[in-house]
Amino acid sequence: MKSSFSESYKAAGVDVTAGYKSVELMKEHVKRTNIPGVVSGIGGFGGLFQPDFKGMEEPILVSGTDGCGTKVHLSELMDKHDTIGIDAVAMCVNDVVCCGAKPLFFLDYIACGKNVPEKIADIVKGVAEGCVQAGCALIGGETAEHPGLMREEEYDIAGFNVGIVDKKKIIDGERMIEGDVLVGIASSGVHSNGFSLVRKIFDVNKENLNVYYDELGMTLGESLLTPTRIYVKAALAAIEAADIKAISHITGGGFYENIPRMLKEGYSAKIEKAAIPVLPIFKLMQKIGNVPERDMYNTFNMGVGMCMVVSKETADAAIKAIEAQGDKAFILGEVVKSDEGVIFC
Repeated sequence: MKSSFSESYKAAGVDVTAGYKSVELMKEHVKRTNIPGVVSGIGGFGGLFQPDFKGMEEPILVSGTDGCGTKVHLSELMDKHDTIGIDAVAMCVNDVVCCGAKPLFFLDYIACGKNVPEKIADIVKGVAEGCVQAGCALIGGETAEHPGLMREEEYDIAGFNVGIVDKKKIIDGERMIEGDVLVGIASSGVHSNGFSLVRKIFDVNKENLNVYYDELGMTLGESLLTPTRIYVKAALAAIEAADIKAISHITGGGFYENIPRMLKEGYSAKIEKAAIPVLPIFKLMQKIGNVPERDMYNTFNMGVGMCMVVSKETADAAIKAIEAQGDKAFILGEVVKSDEGVIFC
C-alpha cells in the first residue's frame, strides 16, 4: 500500500524520495551553524533551542520574517543558487538586530515546482552561510513541492529568525536628541529590494545578465546577485563600543521609508548627499532607466545598507568598532528637530 501511494504521489508531481535526499545533502551545511543552545538536529517536527538568559534581568525575544522578493528570479535565470539563502537570512537578521537583539536561530521555507535535491542543497548552503555570518543556528525548515502551481525550475524562499535582548538594552530611538550623529554602513549592492524595478530597467533575461559592464567590473548578473550584507556582528560590536540610540535597516522603500521608522516623533535625519557612497550599480540603473533621483532614494539603499543614530561623543568609537568587523562606516549627517523625516542637503 505504501509503495502504491508513493508512486501515485510521484505521478502527481511530488517526489517524496527527492525530499529525503535533499535533507541528507543539506545536513553537512546545517552542521556548520551549530552554536551553544542547539538541542536537536534537523528532521524533527520542531526545531529545539535553549537560550542562555544568564546576565539578563528581563530577556525579550525579538522575531523577524522576510523573503528575497523577485531577486529569486535572477538566481533561476543564472542557474546559481548558493547565495540566495544568504539574502534570506540577511533580510531577517538585519531587522532583528535593529532592536539591539542578538539572533539565536533561523528557519527557512522553500517552495519549488520540482524538488531537485542538489539545487535545494545549494540553496540551503547559502542559508547556512548566512547563519554563520550572523552567528545564529539553522535549526529547521521546510521544502514544499508545488507541481502545477509553479514551473519546475521555479522556487521561492523565505525565512524566520528569533533573537534575544535584555529589556533595558532595547534600542528604540527614545533617547535620541538633536545633534546626534547619523552613521551609515556600506551596502554590498542592491541587496534584496527593488528587483521588480531592476528587472524592468534592464529587461532582465539570460542574455543580458551575462553582459559585462566596465563601470561594474563584472557582469550585470554577478553584480545583481551579490548577496545582501549581514550587519549583525558590526551592529552588535557598535552597540558594545558606543552609545547607539536607533538603527534602521535600509530595505524596500529606501531612505524615505526606512530611516523615519527609527526616528522619535518630532525629529528628522539631515543627510549630506555627498557623504553617501553611491555604488556604480545604482548610477547605472538611474542612467539606463532614466529614473528620477527621488525614486532611486525611495526604492534602493544607494550604497547604505544600515543607518544608526549615535551620540556625537561616541560616533568615532562606533565607526571604529564597525570597521573592525570588516564593514565600511561613515558619517552621513545628524539628527535635527523637524517633522520632515529625511532632509537631504
